[in-house]
Amino acid sequence: MSLPVEALARYSDLHPKLSYEKFHYGTAGFRMAGSLLDSVMFRVGVLAAIRSKRLEGKTIGVMVTASHNPPVDNGVKLVDPRGEMLEASWERHATVLANTTSTDEFIDAVDKLVKTYKINLDHPANVLYARDTRPSGVELVAALEDGLKAMGANGRNEGVQTTPILHYLVRCVNTKGTPEAYGEDTVEGYIKSTADAFKKLIAGKPAPPPLVVDCANGVGYVALKQFAEYLGPAITFIPMNNDLENAAALNSDAGADYVKTNQKFPPSIAPVLAPGQRACSLDGDADRLIYYYLNSRKQFRLLDGDKIAALVAGFITDLVKGAGLEGQIDVGLVQTAYANGASTKYLEKRLPVACVPTGVKHLHRAALRYGVGVYFEANGHGTVVFSPATYEVLASYQPSTPTQATYLEYLNLLPKLINQTIGDALSDMLLVEAVLAHKHYTALEWDSIYIDLPNRLLKVVVPNRNIFQTEDAERRLVHPEGMQKLIDDHVKKFESGRAFVRPSGTENVVRVYAEASDQGQADQIALKIAGIIYDETGGDPFERPGEFL
Repeated sequence: MSLPVEALARYSDLHPKLSYEKFHYGTAGFRMAGSLLDSVMFRVGVLAAIRSKRLEGKTIGVMVTASHNPPVDNGVKLVDPRGEMLEASWERHATVLANTTSTDEFIDAVDKLVKTYKINLDHPANVLYARDTRPSGVELVAALEDGLKAMGANGRNEGVQTTPILHYLVRCVNTKGTPEAYGEDTVEGYIKSTADAFKKLIAGKPAPPPLVVDCANGVGYVALKQFAEYLGPAITFIPMNNDLENAAALNSDAGADYVKTNQKFPPSIAPVLAPGQRACSLDGDADRLIYYYLNSRKQFRLLDGDKIAALVAGFITDLVKGAGLEGQIDVGLVQTAYANGASTKYLEKRLPVACVPTGVKHLHRAALRYGVGVYFEANGHGTVVFSPATYEVLASYQPSTPTQATYLEYLNLLPKLINQTIGDALSDMLLVEAVLAHKHYTALEWDSIYIDLPNRLLKVVVPNRNIFQTEDAERRLVHPEGMQKLIDDHVKKFESGRAFVRPSGTENVVRVYAEASDQGQADQIALKIAGIIYDETGGDPFERPGEFL
C-alpha cells in the first residue's frame, strides 16, 4: 500500500492551518485555546494512524482534554500501547506535522516520516479515542476522525471519559489474550474491577465516613456515579461541583488545581464541611487528586500529593514487611522539586527516594526501576507501578503464617485497585480510603505523620516561557543568565528557605515554588521572586501585580 495522498489532500484541505501560532507537543501534548486546534487535531489523527502502523497494528490512544485548564482551552495527547505517554522521540514528529503550513508541506512531512521509519502501510491502524466535557471537544473529535479516515484507520470512539480510563482501555486492548492481560477493555470492566478490589481490601473494616468529592464540574462526576453504583454501602460519596450542563463551570473555583494553588477550600465546599470531615478534589479530566479537611480551629488543611505518597508508600512498605517479603520486593518513591521538603526528610528515613524533573513521563520511568514504585507529584497526580519481577514473587511466594498470608492477599489486591498506566484520581481516591481504613486514621492523624513546611506556589505571566531553562531536576535555573543568583541571594535570608522557578509545560507562564519555616516567609520569598521574574523579563510596570515585591 502506498501513502493515500489523494485522501490526505482532500481531508487536509478541510482542516487548514489558519493560525500563525507555533504549536508544540509538550508534557501534556498540545494544549491551548480550543478554537486554534482544528488543524492540529486532524494531523494528530493521521499521526496516530501512522504510529499504529509503525507498531504493526497495536492500538494507539488519543485523549482530547485540557485537564485543569479553563473551559475555553482544549488539547490532545497520544497514548502508546501499554497505556503510557507517547514515546518521547515521536513528540517532535507531532510538532513537525502540526506546524506544516500547507497541505503539500503536510503530505511531504508525512511521507518523510513513513520513509524514515520504513513503515509498512499495509499494516492495519487502530486508534481508540475519547474526550472530556468541553464543548469544543465535539468538533475537535470530528477533525481527529477525518485524520483517521484519511489513513484508513479503524477508530473506536469511547465518547466522554476520564483521561485515566482512556489510558486503561488502551492497555487492556493491547494486552488482551496475552499473559500480561490487564483487564476487560470496557469502561464497565474498569469500574467493576477497581470497585471489587476496593471492597475486598476493606472487607471486615468499618465503612469509611462519607467523603465529600469536588468533581470540578467535569467528567470525573460521570465516573464517580458509576463507581457509586458498584461500591454500594462500602463507601458513601457526597458529590459537589457536579454541574455538567454549564460549560463555563469546568474548573471554575473548583478542582484539584484550584485547591492546591490557592490553598483553600472551593467556595461551594467551605460551608458544608464539618470539623475533621475528609474532602477531596478531582481535576477537569480526573487524573489529579487532592485531599483536605477542616481542623478543630475551623482552618483549611491540605493533604496534597506528598501526603498521599507518604501514606501509600508507608502502607505498601508495611504490607511487604508483614508478608515476609522484605528483601524480595523493594519499594521506592519518586518525587519532583515541588515535593515539600518536610515530606522528603520524612520519607528518606523509610525508603529510597529519587527526585526527577516535573512531568509524568519522568516520574513513571523512574518508578519502574523499583519492585513497587510510588510516585505522586505535589499537585496530586500519581500512581503506583508493580514490576514484572514483583508479580512473579507475589504469584510464587508461599507464606509461612496466617498473618503473612493476609498481607500477601492485600498485596495481590493492590494492582487490581490501582490504575498503573497513569495518575487516576478515582482509583487513587479509593486507594487512599482503603489505607485510611486499614490504618484507622482520621484526616488529622494522616496529616500528622509529618508537618509540612509552609509553602507558596505562584504563576507569573511572561512574554516567552521558553527562555527559562533549568537543571538539577528543575531545581536550578540556568537561563536567563544571572537570575538564579538573584533568587539565591533572596532565599538564603530565610530559615529553611527553598525556592525554584520553572516554565510551565502547558501555559505561557513561569511557576514559582517557595517554602520556609513559616507562611509569611514562604509568601515573601515567592512574591519577591515573582517580582524579579516580572521585572527581568520586561513586564509592564503599570500592569505589575500589586502583591509582587
